[in-house]
Amino acid sequence: MFNGTMNTRRRPLWKAILSRSIHTPEALPEFLGTSMPEVREVIRRYPMRINPYYLALIEQKGDPIYKQCIPDLREIRDERGMEDPLNEEGSSPVPGLTHRYPDRVLFLVSSRCAMYCRFCNRKRKVGTPFMVSRESIREGIRYIRKHKEIRDVLLSGGDPLLLENRELHAVLTELRAISHVEIIRIGTRVPCTLPQRVTQRLANMLKRFHPIYVHTHFNHPREITPQAALACRRLADAGIPLGCQTVLLKGVNDDIVTINTLMQRLLTIRVRPYYLFQADLAKGTAHFWTPLSKGLAIMEGLQGHTSGLCVPQFAVDLPGGGGKVPLLPQYVKGARESGLVIKNYQGEQYLYPFQESAFPHSGERSPT
Repeated sequence: MFNGTMNTRRRPLWKAILSRSIHTPEALPEFLGTSMPEVREVIRRYPMRINPYYLALIEQKGDPIYKQCIPDLREIRDERGMEDPLNEEGSSPVPGLTHRYPDRVLFLVSSRCAMYCRFCNRKRKVGTPFMVSRESIREGIRYIRKHKEIRDVLLSGGDPLLLENRELHAVLTELRAISHVEIIRIGTRVPCTLPQRVTQRLANMLKRFHPIYVHTHFNHPREITPQAALACRRLADAGIPLGCQTVLLKGVNDDIVTINTLMQRLLTIRVRPYYLFQADLAKGTAHFWTPLSKGLAIMEGLQGHTSGLCVPQFAVDLPGGGGKVPLLPQYVKGARESGLVIKNYQGEQYLYPFQESAFPHSGERSPT
């Protein structure tokens, strides 16, 4: 298991950790009691990578960390879902770039991740060599340069922060040279899964390209470690706003206590809860799916019971490429001639007037 000490005379710590990643079932620790034949069968289709840092967060077989990184036979036995649930390929004018919304694009610049999440909506191609190439990156930049309506570019993959500093610097330099690109965002799970990658040198490099934003991804409070806190502090101290896009996962975080704790701890490491996502309907991930009602109930449990800063948007990315839609619990319970009946976080109902003159005392409790 990873104990934080490693010979780094020849290469940075994060590279040394990554080089010891587990790719085969034989390398998994015996205490996990994982079935090697089952894992071997799954990774023929969906590759495995678990670096020693993230592996060390597992406390026992089947816990929330285990479920996110250890292959499960249900990934290949359950045929529900879609290979490309968001129809990214259908909205890709050039390979590796999705242009679904008018003013922004998703741009894949890396095919590698520090850990291959078992619930990934791109598991059809993450970890495969054909996902991203130098030519696809060049084509993507050419496309962005030609389309002046694009003002916002989200770098994704794989994980953009697994690029070498010089490679990432080259991509960011090209994008910043395009006058109509106003905002650059980076979608990365590195602060969670390999926080050692966020060196001071990386943070200093990124801040040269402001305005730049980082969307990271924590799913469970146990992922918020001192190392993760340091990674986020380095980015925040570089003036980079940090948001978290959590995915609601069955058996991992689909309860109010876990989500509430996670959102509160994110703020302590200077990460703003941004989205709580309904899991995408990707093939091989059905055992993680939760009903929409579960997410709505969790959102209702957050509202009013913790700071508004802790409350993300609950959103579903519509199958087939319909885009993101925010979902809210039903607080408006009805209408009367004088106003709307609205429920508060305690379940009490109030009448909110259509016009101030209709109610001399605004916020009057409605009769029960």
